[in-house]
Formats: sequence, C-alpha cells, structure tokens
Amino acid sequence: MTSEAIVTGGAGFIGANIVKALLERGFKVHVFDNLSTGNLDNLPLDKINFCNIDLKQNYKDWPTIEASCIYHLAANADVRGGINDHNIDLKENLLVTKNACDFSLKNNIKKFVFASSATVYGEPNIFPTPEECTSNQTSLYGASKMSSEAFIQAYSNYKYFQSTIFRFVSWIGYGYSHGVIYDFVKKLLNDPSKLEILGNGKQIKSYLDVRDGVKGVINISELHDQNSSVFNLGHFQTMNVRNLADIVCDEMNLNKVEYHFTGGERGWVGDSPLVHLDTQKANKYGWEPEISIEDSIRTTVRYLLSEDSKRFR
Repeated sequence: MTSEAIVTGGAGFIGANIVKALLERGFKVHVFDNLSTGNLDNLPLDKINFCNIDLKQNYKDWPTIEASCIYHLAANADVRGGINDHNIDLKENLLVTKNACDFSLKNNIKKFVFASSATVYGEPNIFPTPEECTSNQTSLYGASKMSSEAFIQAYSNYKYFQSTIFRFVSWIGYGYSHGVIYDFVKKLLNDPSKLEILGNGKQIKSYLDVRDGVKGVINISELHDQNSSVFNLGHFQTMNVRNLADIVCDEMNLNKVEYHFTGGERGWVGDSPLVHLDTQKANKYGWEPEISIEDSIRTTVRYLLSEDSKRFR
C-alpha cells in the first residue's frame, strides 16, 4: 500500500524540494498551499494532489486526508516582517501550526515533521550552537517558531503523534526565492556598478544547500523513533556577508562593484551577527552536508539568472 504524505507550504522553495523527494520515495503527496509566496511552477502538478487553501482557516475545513505523515513548512518566511507587523508571525506561524496539530489529531496522522529555525536561539553565547542552548528571543519570527515547537512537543507528549523538529540555517540552491543572495542579484541587475550591503558586511552566517537539507529532513525523520526530538540542520562552514557578495559578483562576471555598507554589526533589528549551529546530533543519524557553501551560492546565482527562475523576467 502506497504511503501518503501531506506537505504544507509545498509550493515554496523548501516545500517543493521536499515534495519531489517524497515522490521519488514512492509517496502519494498532497500539497496544502495558498500560493501567497509559493508558485505552482515549482510543482509536478500531474503527480500530486494540490489543495489551494488558507491554513489560517478552521482546520475542520481542511480536506480530509488519511496520511501517514505531515511535513509542516507553511509559514511567514520574512524574518524582518515582524518589526512592522506584530501579528503576522502569530497568525502565519503559531496559529497555523496549532491548526496543523489539530488537523493531524483529527485525521490520525502519526508523524509530524516541522520546519523551525536557527532564529529560535536569538543571539546565543555558544558556537557552534547546540540544541540544548537556552534562548533570548530577538525577533517575533524566532518567538513564533519557538512557540510552535512548544505546541508540537505538547501534542507529542499527549501521545497524539510523534514529532521531529528541525532548526534550519538559511537554505539556498535550486528553487531559491528570497534572502540575501536574491537581494544582491536583484540590486546588481538594476545597477552593476554598486551594491548596498546591510550592516558592516562582517556578519557571519552558515548556509545549507537545499539538496543536503532535504536529505537531512527526510532521512532523519524516517529514522527517528523518539516521541519528540529537535535537530539542528546547518553547515560546518560559515561565511561572512562581504565574502558572499564577492562570490555573487564573480559569478555574475562583475569585477568593479563598489560596496556601500549601511553600518552596524546587524543588517536589521533582530538580525543575528553570527549564526553557526552544532549538528552533531544529526550527524549521529548518518547525515552531514556534502556541498560547500561557495558551490551552493554559485548554484543559487545561476538558478536566479536562468530561464527556470523567472524571478527577474
């Protein structure tokens, strides 16, 4: 009998890659997405069941599907959005996650996989940062992800379903749709002579290629058999923002770009000047990133400039 999986936010960058990987494993896949940021062009529509629904509506109105697992990726993806809209992360992240939990209980879904974020750590004082590190929230986005984790864990401890929670660094690669590389490419296409860089360019981040990330999410969630666990997914490498800009410019064949820094150690209020996660727990499940950050940045730039992307066309 074919296993069935639901992917919320499945038309987005990460979600669509999860969908394709599940199809390759023989799953029948149902995608729940309202297309506010996702794109149907990301999906093999002839191979999936696509449901265009707003997940903020009552979970009882969601389609009734008897699946074995749900991959909950639907969320507001703009970390900075909460600065001006104090409700967006509450509605799009926490309340939608609560809906997904109740939907899973109603439909007897026994495995819940959740896409959390490194932002739950705020600005930690341990690097690489382990899962056990306590947090001091610096963004409403991070607060909503941490709150969502707590709801999922509580449902798991009620024995409603088994959960696997992943805290991600920034994912990049084929299908990438927003973030620092997107911003740099867009600015350089508009004016190849100069580039505005938020902050001082010394912010150090870790990035993960979507191909490595998808393997981690699916393989670990399939192997993990505990009631509820949290895993960091990141890279052992890091890179500062200025060096990332150098690679983007090189990949675009631009060698006389004048950098303009907005100043300060943070790109915006709530930005973390250093993000580097400890992935030893995930490594014990046989996972580690294989694609270097530089190679993944170059892949991302090529994708954004390709006909497949349509981002700037």
